[in-house]
Amino acid sequence: MFARTFRAAAASAPTATRAFSSTPRPALARMSIVGRLGTAPEEIVVSGDRTLVRYNVGTSHGRGENEKTSWFRVANFPTSEKQKEYLMSIPKGALVFVDADARMESYTDAEGNKKSNLSLIASKLDVEDGEEGIGDTG
Repeated sequence: MFARTFRAAAASAPTATRAFSSTPRPALARMSIVGRLGTAPEEIVVSGDRTLVRYNVGTSHGRGENEKTSWFRVANFPTSEKQKEYLMSIPKGALVFVDADARMESYTDAEGNKKSNLSLIASKLDVEDGEEGIGDTG
């Protein structure tokens, strides 16, 4: 009886149309990092009046001789002059929390070797060393 009811309900359910694209959707993920700035933030003019602020964040894991550091390259696209000034004022070594969109990109270098790169575009950055941060800095 359940099977007959299920089949009848499925047959009468409205069908939804689906739109497909000819290009594959890029894989996108979220990543949160807590670590220290390895370099002072660097401002780069991308196009016209649009700027990019780039910096490195290092995170350590393990203990003693087994301790390792992973480095992440992060970019911010500040939406105001105040955000850009705040990002540029963060000193090297500051403890930060970064929430970012992450995307893995593959490419071939000049020598023909396949390489991959993890691109992080920050949507939020907070300084954890007692300073007050600006949310949604991306």
